[in-house]
Amino acid sequence: MDVSPRYREAWEGYWTATSDTPGEAIWDADPSVTAALDSERLLPYADTALPIVDLGCGNGTQTRYLATRFARAVGVDLSLAAIGHARRADPGGIAEFSQLDLVDAEAVARLRERIGDAHVYLRAVIHQSEPEARSAVAAAVAALVGRRGRAFVTEPTPASKDVLRQVAQAPDGPPEKLRRVLEHGLRPAEATEEEVRRLLGETGLTLLDEGAGVLVQTAYLPDGARVELPARWFVLGRT
Repeated sequence: MDVSPRYREAWEGYWTATSDTPGEAIWDADPSVTAALDSERLLPYADTALPIVDLGCGNGTQTRYLATRFARAVGVDLSLAAIGHARRADPGGIAEFSQLDLVDAEAVARLRERIGDAHVYLRAVIHQSEPEARSAVAAAVAALVGRRGRAFVTEPTPASKDVLRQVAQAPDGPPEKLRRVLEHGLRPAEATEEEVRRLLGETGLTLLDEGAGVLVQTAYLPDGARVELPARWFVLGRT
């Protein structure tokens, strides 16, 4: 199974049109308000000697931070243009980056064979995946975790749509960062919390911890407040 050509082209087009400027992507927030906080939730359950895989790494901002907390960090993304951004932003090779379609079970298995049991960081990937591909994305998480790894998954809740609607209805229209997402046909907050929970439950992984959180964005509301999308996070592993 592979993602559809439309979906692949949407992401390739988005990242091709995006510059290397940090924060240009609406979700490219500083790690201090993203991966750093998420790591603190994952670390009580995780052996830092294992590698961590950042699924849907984009330009690699969070991957590079994760490399400071774990023995090895690998960032993968569907888009080759995104991987290009990530590699250019990491000339010292702090992390590793490669292209990967999470829906391609054989490609996921090859990565698992190459790195062994690993922790997984999945930040806001299921919600914008095509409906028919979401179960395969969740299965990729379980395949990479293996026996000893742990997964940290965070996804926006349906309440995020209300926030995005408020942002889009600003007097001057959607801010440029959100406008580019919509113009490339990307659909945020499409998966419900119940669907995310069901998909993770079907992987065979055990829920170790969960809680409410936010996905901090790089865009701002008309009143100057930073856009923060309501989210739910989960820590999973095999018992």
